[in-house]
Amino acid sequence: MLLKKATVLVVDDDPDVLTAVKLLLKPEAGEVITEKNPENINALLQRNPVDLVLLDMNFNSTINTGNEGIYWLRKIKEWKPAVKVIMITAYGEIDLAVRTLKEGADDFIVKPWHNDKLTETIKELLDKNEGIKSAKKVVETGSASAAILGESEPMQDIFYKINKIAPTDANILILGENGTGKDLVAKAIHQQSLRSGKPFVKVDVGALTDTLFESELFGHKKGAFTDAREDRQGRFEDAHGGTLFLDEIGNISLQQQAKLLTVLQNRQITRLGTNKPVDIDIRLICATNVALHELANESRFRKDLIYRINTVEITIPPLRKRDADIELLARHFAQVYSAKYLKPAVDFESAALQKLQAYNYPGNVRELQYSIERAVIMADGQVLKADDLIFSALEASVNNDLPNMDNVPLSTLEKNAILRVIEKHNGNITRAAKELGLTRTALYRRLSKYDI
Repeated sequence: MLLKKATVLVVDDDPDVLTAVKLLLKPEAGEVITEKNPENINALLQRNPVDLVLLDMNFNSTINTGNEGIYWLRKIKEWKPAVKVIMITAYGEIDLAVRTLKEGADDFIVKPWHNDKLTETIKELLDKNEGIKSAKKVVETGSASAAILGESEPMQDIFYKINKIAPTDANILILGENGTGKDLVAKAIHQQSLRSGKPFVKVDVGALTDTLFESELFGHKKGAFTDAREDRQGRFEDAHGGTLFLDEIGNISLQQQAKLLTVLQNRQITRLGTNKPVDIDIRLICATNVALHELANESRFRKDLIYRINTVEITIPPLRKRDADIELLARHFAQVYSAKYLKPAVDFESAALQKLQAYNYPGNVRELQYSIERAVIMADGQVLKADDLIFSALEASVNNDLPNMDNVPLSTLEKNAILRVIEKHNGNITRAAKELGLTRTALYRRLSKYDI
């Protein structure tokens, strides 16, 4: 919707703010309604076709929650879920404003604002509501194959959240299945943050034992344990001033969680073998493939740690829920790997595109990427055919066996598929993991799980 046709409701108990916004938007918007008392919001929403609300964070009202803005935001979303809401906040309330994004706010703007910025934000939200935005490529993370691409509505929401939260220092929890691109989103947030010139440090914490966990994250002094032959600073110190990305956070033990929570609360680490605390300044991003409702189980994960790492959460949709992006991604990967392997640019026959669209992608974008890479390598011509597209051996084995093996547990099928692929590659774990669409760490965990 164009701003010229929109009705904007401004709710703030400061008459100067109401006057300023009305003067700014009156030439731009279809109608501007101002209101000092938030208790009149419902009546105004019922009487007027409001498209967007500008809502202050604090009011001198009968509601005394300390967070009046969040209270009224929830009410607006209850009364009119489709109405866009932009929170108006003071600079010192940015953390609270970021929290409103989790509560359903579409954006926030800091007082005093730049008029152009406020108008642009409103126009962007109204345009986004109508799906006018074109496809985006958010970030290049060192190579063309690592770009985040998408023109589907779920990905547009991801791009929008990245752009909004990246400039803040809010802790981020990224949720999503394996292969959806959680690490790329983490890098995108870092590269668009105020810390972009500082280190981005990634740690796969799910693969660390208790001893390695402390040494890797917090560092150690020489002689702290048998193999500590020299002083070594940990990953927290490596990331000082920048971003620390803890991947597979959902797989760490309760003992590791307690140590991590202490560091995040105190903003200090203590190297193994010393009693001297070291101040740390990091922006924390965590990721897990564990669903949030499973993570919230106290026997598995501490709720106080969830609150600490989850100021804002981003859930990356699986590829099967963003099928509008499949052809875009496939063509991108085909271009990347044609150049990498010094082959002429390739195209797809219609049957190949249909096969790509029909597949379920249990391995998500990573599986699509590896399938296109294989197809480009093996193709004889410049047109990829349906037969050139071979999907994950693990998933294919499971899917092919299921109809005739209804009584066989899925774990047995997975174990057999892993054994076949490892045997095919003569025990080469790197190659086996790549064909299965897994990381080496994930494959090692399955080997341990099935006692292979």
